[in-house]
Amino acid sequence: MKYIYPLLIVAIVSISCSGEKKNSVEQVIKSDNLETIRTKRGQLVAEQEAINDEIKLLDERIKTLDTTKHVPLITTFKAQAEVFNHVLELQGNVTTKDLLTITPEYNGILTRVYVKEGQKVNKGQILAKIDDGGLSQQLAQLKIQAELARTTYERQQRLWEQNIGSEIQFLQSKSTYESQQEAVNQLNQQIAKTNVTAPFSGTIDDIITEQGSVVAAGQSPLMRIVNLDNMYIETEVPERYVSDVTKGKSVSVNIPVLGKTIETNIRQAGDFINPANRTFKVEVGIPNNDKSIKPNLSARLKINDYTSEKALLIPQSVVSENSEGEQYVYVVTDKNAKGIGTAKRVIIETGKTQDDIIEVLKGLEDGSEIIKEGARSVRDGQSVEVINYETKN
Repeated sequence: MKYIYPLLIVAIVSISCSGEKKNSVEQVIKSDNLETIRTKRGQLVAEQEAINDEIKLLDERIKTLDTTKHVPLITTFKAQAEVFNHVLELQGNVTTKDLLTITPEYNGILTRVYVKEGQKVNKGQILAKIDDGGLSQQLAQLKIQAELARTTYERQQRLWEQNIGSEIQFLQSKSTYESQQEAVNQLNQQIAKTNVTAPFSGTIDDIITEQGSVVAAGQSPLMRIVNLDNMYIETEVPERYVSDVTKGKSVSVNIPVLGKTIETNIRQAGDFINPANRTFKVEVGIPNNDKSIKPNLSARLKINDYTSEKALLIPQSVVSENSEGEQYVYVVTDKNAKGIGTAKRVIIETGKTQDDIIEVLKGLEDGSEIIKEGARSVRDGQSVEVINYETKN
């Protein structure tokens, strides 16, 4: 009640004054005296300017006394030094060096296939047989001739040791024997080529040529053999990472089809830059104990190319850029107990990015309170109110 009467008095006075001014203005207008009207107008303009100046003084004093008026509400987070492992994301294909399509070393008819698809075989095991085209009969004849040459040589040797016979006879018999032995060895090597053997231990993945087919040396594919123990992923890395992506660097391998993620390392980094696409090859070994990983599967690789033990990481969304190309963020300084502080623009130098975060190299200190929500709407030196404090990015 004590506030109602003063308000009524003010209202009555205002109405009274306005009535007087209205009558006064009306009287001046009714006078139709140009000079009087201009004079009255000048008086009113002067009164209006005086009132505006007084209002401005009141507003400035209100702004000084009421520090919470029109203060932007913001949220902040604290920049903390932490380990930063930057990764290079690439695509690759699973392969193995122990994957081979076997071709024959001899022309002829494939007379026997000793293995089946899915069968495990050992290195050197005979997989198939090609008809030798009569080489076995020739070998038998050569062995007879070689045996005769050996007997002749041994007799000539005994006679020569007893000083019987000529030296030339002894040398001729020795030469004939050695020639026959060499012929037998060469024919044995030829016949050995008619046996198709496993170049390494593995599994017969596919029988390509059926028994009874005519095959050509080095051309006809007989079967495919694979070993899933020595699997690796091959990918191509842009040349700008040649000093960062090296042997031994850690790699996270994800195979989407299998829903499997494997932690491994680079086992080999190429030294040759492909001039066509400016990349170099990298091999990443992957364990395959359960044999679930197959050749030619697609894989996603995250290669650790950079590590910082004490990195300041902030969201990329809080970073702005001025007309000169400088990057900056806003930090809160001089914050009081009510959460009221001052926004300060800080120029920063950034490094590598990872997903939605970026590394700050210069400009910020460990523990700086950085504006997150509301960073785009504040100005340098403006008062702000922190309504939610976050400790992580």
